[in-house]
Amino acid sequence: MTTEPESQSEQQGASAAPPHSAPPLDNQLPPAAAHSTPVRKEQGGGFPQGRADHQSEDDGASHWSSSSKLTRSPVKISRKPKNMQCKVTLLDGSDYTCVVEKRDKGQVLFDKVCEHLNLLERDYFGVTFRDVENQKNWLDPAKDMKKQIRGVAWNFSFNVKFYPPEPALLSEDITRYLLCLQLRKDILIGRLSCPSDILALLGSYTVQSTLGDYDPNLHQNNYVSEIVLAPNQSEELEKRIMELHSTYRFMSPAQADMLFLENAMGLPMYGEDLHPAKDVNGADVLLGVCSEGLMVYEDEIKTNIFLWPRVLKISHKRSTFLLKMRPSEEDEIEGTISFSLTSYRACKQLWKCCVEHHSFFRNRLQDAKTKRLLTLGSRFRYHGRTQSECLEASNNITRAPPRFTHFINERKGIYPSI
Repeated sequence: MTTEPESQSEQQGASAAPPHSAPPLDNQLPPAAAHSTPVRKEQGGGFPQGRADHQSEDDGASHWSSSSKLTRSPVKISRKPKNMQCKVTLLDGSDYTCVVEKRDKGQVLFDKVCEHLNLLERDYFGVTFRDVENQKNWLDPAKDMKKQIRGVAWNFSFNVKFYPPEPALLSEDITRYLLCLQLRKDILIGRLSCPSDILALLGSYTVQSTLGDYDPNLHQNNYVSEIVLAPNQSEELEKRIMELHSTYRFMSPAQADMLFLENAMGLPMYGEDLHPAKDVNGADVLLGVCSEGLMVYEDEIKTNIFLWPRVLKISHKRSTFLLKMRPSEEDEIEGTISFSLTSYRACKQLWKCCVEHHSFFRNRLQDAKTKRLLTLGSRFRYHGRTQSECLEASNNITRAPPRFTHFINERKGIYPSI
């Protein structure tokens, strides 16, 4: 370690100091509990050579190591905890502000947000923040927040982390509603591509869940023009949305949300965490991490699929991401596929995303997460529950359905980019 040479030089300086250079004993401060070090005698008398921390108080050289004695003191100096104000942008665009201690784990902030939302099925969600390079990071619930938030404001965003492959298996309507909000956001910022016919259908379900059944006395002219439903929203799209909305009868908001999810989950990039990269030929690609595996897109066209059952090992070296694949029936030779990312930090984020998705969707029980298939010597581990454990916990929810208000995203409201 780099600190070793410094400690050796201090000890050499202490032993080389002449005896007459030490201050007289009358000028010494009285011994305090926080500065004193118990004297331990060795068998045969005396102290081991080179151990300045075991010298007696009347030894003049001991004054040179008073700072090291303070750090080894058994009495700890109590420090006032430093509180930090956190601003969390929720999925409906509103802000939630709370106070945490700087040394708190990320789980503390996440629990505060979930309690504010009255959310029980929490494992599908997470908190994100932007680092100094403006790259999105997931807040690690098992790590101190002060070690993760460095050089940036304590601003966060609450997002869906693991998109459930079958939203109908979720237990509560509020969980499905938050998933709908995330998908609307994904479509608006261009993260989730959607054809025009499906876009009109999803927009009609959004209007139904927020405004209710069509009423000719209330819903006149272009009543959806002030609601943001799609990127580059046109009058033709709004007309088609109103036509579909007028055909719905006695459809509750929960039913509209469920129909929204059933159609959205069929989109090609549903539930994929996208990472820009380059393949071995230098072509620009998008790597989408999801419940099934790793998808490769080139010009929004899926060119390859690496399913989790075929993945033997995932690793990264500097800015190169590596996949070691299991041989298939057609190809008996094991192969390693590599991708280049913009930086080491971006490559590590992709690797961590793969570790978490594989652990959440593929593992059955929590004790199965100690496998070294995807860890490769790193200390990073996935600490949450698996999907099978989440579904089992969802079946045990017995509370009354919580009441909540469906959010209308007007044109004046813009989703944040985080």
